[in-house]
This record gives sequence, C-alpha cells and structure tokens, in this order.
Amino acid sequence: MAQNSIGTPEQLRDPNYTPALSKAIPLGIQHVLAMFVSNVTPAIIVAGAAGFGFGSNSPDFPELLYLIQMSMLFAGVATLMQTLTIGPVGAALPIVQVTSFAFLPIMIPLVAGKGVDALAALFGGVLIGGIFHALLGTVIGKIRFALPPLVTGLVVTMIGLALVKVGIQYAAGGVPAMGTPEYGSLLNWSAALVVIVVTLGLKFFTRGMLSISAVLIGLIVGYIYALAVGMLTFDAIASSWSRSAAFALPQPFKYGFEFSAAAVIGFCLMAFISAIETVGDVSGICKGGAGREATDKEIEGATYADGLGTAVAGIFGGFPNTSFSQNVGLIAMTGVMSRHVVTCGAIFLIICGLVPKVGGVIRTVPIEVLGGGVIVMFGMVVAAGISMLSDVNWNRRNMVIFAIALSIGLGLQLEPNALQHMGATARVLLTSGLLPAAAIAIVLNLILPEELSDEATEEVSGGHAGHGRGSLQKED
Repeated sequence: MAQNSIGTPEQLRDPNYTPALSKAIPLGIQHVLAMFVSNVTPAIIVAGAAGFGFGSNSPDFPELLYLIQMSMLFAGVATLMQTLTIGPVGAALPIVQVTSFAFLPIMIPLVAGKGVDALAALFGGVLIGGIFHALLGTVIGKIRFALPPLVTGLVVTMIGLALVKVGIQYAAGGVPAMGTPEYGSLLNWSAALVVIVVTLGLKFFTRGMLSISAVLIGLIVGYIYALAVGMLTFDAIASSWSRSAAFALPQPFKYGFEFSAAAVIGFCLMAFISAIETVGDVSGICKGGAGREATDKEIEGATYADGLGTAVAGIFGGFPNTSFSQNVGLIAMTGVMSRHVVTCGAIFLIICGLVPKVGGVIRTVPIEVLGGGVIVMFGMVVAAGISMLSDVNWNRRNMVIFAIALSIGLGLQLEPNALQHMGATARVLLTSGLLPAAAIAIVLNLILPEELSDEATEEVSGGHAGHGRGSLQKED
C-alpha cells in the first residue's frame, strides 16, 4: 500500500492523524493478524498444563473456548486503553497489547494438573499483579537502572528456554498422548514440520505482511494439511462451530477469586520485566515511527495501561497483557504512526472476543499443528533474549554474573525435584528457574564491583576465555 495514498509524510508521523476508514481498517487488521497467534497461545498452553486442553478428553475442555475468547477480547480492550487513553492511562500511541508469554513460566506451575479449580488462584494473581504493574508507572523511570540488558536479556532467554519443551511435546502429540504408540509418530511430526517449513519460507523469502504473518499462515497451511491426511475432519470443525455461541459476554469472576501468595508474588515480580519491555517498545515506536524520543508521559501512560489492562482481564478470566514488540517493526514497515489505525485493529479484536465461534474454530487446530508454530515462537523468544544480551558489555564481571544466574536458573528448571523439601509456594516460584535467575542477576549486578581481572575467572572457565570485548576491557 503506497504511503502517499494514505497521507503526507508529516501526517504519517503524527499519532493523532486519522486516515480514511477504507485505509485505516485494513491497516488495523494487519496489526491484529501479526499478533493473533501469539495472543491466543498462552490460553492454550495454560489449559494444556492444567489438564483440560487439546487431546485431554476432559469434561472441562469447553472452558478453553472461554479462555481463548477472553484473550482476544481483553487484548483489544487493553489496546484501546493505549490508543484512546483514560486520563493518565495510555500512551496515546499505536501500541498493540498482546497476552504475554513472559508470565507462562509462572502460570504453568500454578495450574499444573489441577484443572479448572486452579484458575481462581491464577486470576487472583493476575488481578493483583496487574494493579501492582500499573503502580510501577509512577516509578518506572527510577527503576530502569536495576534492569539493564544483562538482566532483561537473561530473563527473556530463560522464558524461552522454559517454554521450548512445550513446543516439542505439542509437535509429538501433546502430553495426553505420552506413553502411547502415537506419541512422536511420523504423522504427528509431519504436521509440525509443514508449519515450520512454511513459516521459514515466508520469513526468509517474502516481504511485508506475508513475512510478518508467517506463523499465522504456516498454521493455516498446517491446518489444511491436517485435513488432507485425516488428522482433522470437517465433521469435527462443523461440530465445534455449531456448539459455539454466536455471541457471548464475559463473566466477572467466572472461576472465583482466591489469594495465592505464589501467584501474587510471581506476577508482581514479572511485572518489572514486562514494564521494562514496554518502555523499550514505546521508545522503538517513537524512534521508528515519529523520529523522536518517547516522553516520560508516554512511558508512564503505557505502563499504566499495561497494568490496568491486565487487572481488568484478570477479573473476567483473561491473562496478563503487555505491548507487542513485533508491532514496532510493522509500524516501521507501513510508515503509519496513527494510533487510530491500531484502534481499528483493537475493535476488530474485541468483536472476535465477543463471538465464541471464532474460538470454536481455533480449538479445532490439531495440537501437532500448533506445536510447529509454538516451536518457532518460543525459539524466537530465546533468540530475542540473546539479541538483548548482545547489547551487554561482556567484561569478566558480567560473564560471572550471567554464569551464576544461568546455572542456578536453568539447573532448577531441569531438575525441579531438587526443591522437593521446599514449601508449595517456594516450589511454584522457583521451579521455572526464571525468578531465581532474575533475582541473582539483579542483586549481583547492583552489589559487585565493576572491575574483575581475566585471571580471576581462569580457574572456573575451563579454558574457555571467550572473545567478546566489552567497553570496560583494556585494549592489548
């Protein structure tokens, strides 16, 4: 779409500019398509961990439809908070909100194997954590120093590492299929590989929306493949469509409300990381779309909207929301900075969230097909974390901090039974490895001196010195 058909260069850089609806609506839907798969995936992962997801044959399986519906609805509501604003809430920028992957390593242990009964404590944590997240807007500028790329990059990498196992399990047939001959069958893997191959092909050999929506298109092709090979039938699709309502409103506290220390602590601690991620996205949108730095008001408003959007979602059975990083690239691609374009996309999301039939179709996606998409998405989370770490000054001090945090965090993730004598709350918070790794990195980064000689690390590096040159290292 040619930019000159939308507005002048000055208008395109103005967040308050409103293009003609004939242009704004398609551009807004582009934003939604780019985030659609990422947005509904956390609901599917949480339901699967709780035991009523794909392939579970649980009588509570229909609850997955509601969780998918709420993911769409409240991502749209949170996006409206960002674009239209409510008092100080919202950045008045084209920020798309999406259900966050970052909280999955906290949510999965909370619900693991507990079914729908675990959701009361989960959404209690989402609500309280969201309120805390909103309060961070008042101090976000003062805490950024404690979360440099060394910490945020480590945390994002750990999030991805905690989730990549899920993608492999889904591609092989899902947790319910474990122990059966079908688990890991060639048919299962073929469906996942079709998604991966199509996604990679589009990412590397196309441009524009085809590239940005590669995972979504890959899933659609995988869905068609599943129909062709008999993994999915038209009768199953028709049945799910007919049993899904044409319209439904969200229900406040549908799953009740329960205070869980593990949930509240976990969500509040992760709010710091999510808030810093939003700061980066706001800065990226302003630089890429308007050619300027983000203002303090915009950063604070975006953080308020992050938290309030999450809190409201928790009331109705939605998951934590955060800004969608890929949206930064989409704005750079279209060159359209208008927040009202994103408002159109938010309205489209809200409509989808009020029509359960949309979720009814989504829940017919075979778990193996979803596995192919999840492998790509969670692998990209790891890659994003590594990309953040590339900004780190890799002197010996930072290498030691990273080494200790990663060793303990990843070790606890791989061997959760090492915490079997801990209390239930401690196990939930520590077994993902995410929070201990973040805490160690933050504390060590604040208290350790800046200088550390090469000799000080030789005895523990096994002869692997590395070749990175940080700015604090002396030239030869």
